[in-house]
Amino acid sequence: MRVLFVLKQIDYEPIGLMHLSTALKAAGHQVRVAVAASEDPVAVAKEWRPGVLAYSVWTGGQRYYYELNNRIRAEVDAFSAFGGPHATFFPEMVEEPGVDGVCVGEGEGALVDLADALDNGSFEPTIPNWWFKLDGEVVRNPVRPYVADLDALGQPDRALIYDKDPVLRDSKIKHFISGRGCPYNCAYCYNHALFDIYRGKGRRVRQRSVSHLLDEIEATKSRYPLEFVVFLDDTFILFPEWVSEFAEEYPRRVGLPFFCNVRANLVTAEIARQLKAAGCVSVGMGIETANDELRERVLARNMTREMIVAACHTLRNAGIHVLSTNMVGLPHSTLDDDFETIALNAACRVSFANAFIYQPYPRTALGEMVRREGLMEGSIDDISQSAWDTSVLKFPPDHKRQVENLQKLFAIAVEFPFLVPIVRVLVKLPKNPVFWLVHKLWKGYTIKKRIHPVHLTFGEMVSIVKRYMQFD
Repeated sequence: MRVLFVLKQIDYEPIGLMHLSTALKAAGHQVRVAVAASEDPVAVAKEWRPGVLAYSVWTGGQRYYYELNNRIRAEVDAFSAFGGPHATFFPEMVEEPGVDGVCVGEGEGALVDLADALDNGSFEPTIPNWWFKLDGEVVRNPVRPYVADLDALGQPDRALIYDKDPVLRDSKIKHFISGRGCPYNCAYCYNHALFDIYRGKGRRVRQRSVSHLLDEIEATKSRYPLEFVVFLDDTFILFPEWVSEFAEEYPRRVGLPFFCNVRANLVTAEIARQLKAAGCVSVGMGIETANDELRERVLARNMTREMIVAACHTLRNAGIHVLSTNMVGLPHSTLDDDFETIALNAACRVSFANAFIYQPYPRTALGEMVRREGLMEGSIDDISQSAWDTSVLKFPPDHKRQVENLQKLFAIAVEFPFLVPIVRVLVKLPKNPVFWLVHKLWKGYTIKKRIHPVHLTFGEMVSIVKRYMQFD
């Protein structure tokens, strides 16, 4: 069976897709990728004639993929399979025209089972993890257990993407994942909803062995340019014994600087020392908001302001840069709350303060609260795929404009607190490209100098800046 993955664009390594490719190829299927940003997916599908069209969809981008799928299906007779975060939490999308099946949850075994059944003519609508639409009726199958042994998935098929995208292939910065799952229930995140789907189906958090992870990095390093490693896990330091083993083996086997994500309540002086000894240059850490009521009761972050400041100082004292993540425009928040978050970031002395405009994703606890209280304008289709663009909450127009302007000026205000009185005036101005440019230039500078300090050629730097512009 030929399976064609169709992507809008490639911003960085789609590791989930790479694992799907590994599983499909191991089962004897053929895999190819079409990227709409650089080629015509309709022409690719007409030439290659796949049996399955596969899409991984995020909330905010679903309408784009519905329309693209219908254009391809007008020319090619293939089974249209949708997966990814949006499909997992909104499987009712199977009722959309042109959608044949929706994969809920982890897709390796599910997609192989579908391809096998279609290939040998034995398709029955009872495959676990799938919702199917047959003769106008929707068949809803339960999920299979979580993949317990992540090492058994094999190594992700990086060549699938790198052969398609020479910029990613030649980049000295590459991305990896050491585990799956998160034990926390932050109200703005889908993790708690995913746990409900998989309740009783295995361990919520699973970690690859250190040796398996390092095998992947070594193999990548031997085949492609690699000078800086980025670990994309939500929280890299969940298991202290694993971190200890990693800190001992990584310098010996890989020896490259790296970035990972941490959580304030898990940061200790020993963890910081181990990360630094292993080669950690920078970490990402969620601060989100300085307002205690918003952080603890609305966001369910369950950590104090003192804990956040202490974690940042512990990391800085170990010689590790901190990239913070924050949200402006939270429900029931004020502009003063957002400026208080700027002050907290300044007190933490973060190396870059990333600010997002809150998006009320349905099926998250906070998104459902927004829906119940009627705080959102429009519907799920009005949510932007970018969290840097606009707010969809029912703020007064002046407040909304100030929130959207503050997102662009947030990091500058954190770095130079004496500018805060000026920023309070600037955010009242109409939205304009100057604020966007300031944000991009400062972000590019700090990412290059502090977060991912890798020597790049001018052409590589231009490519990375373009990618950040597209992704933001």
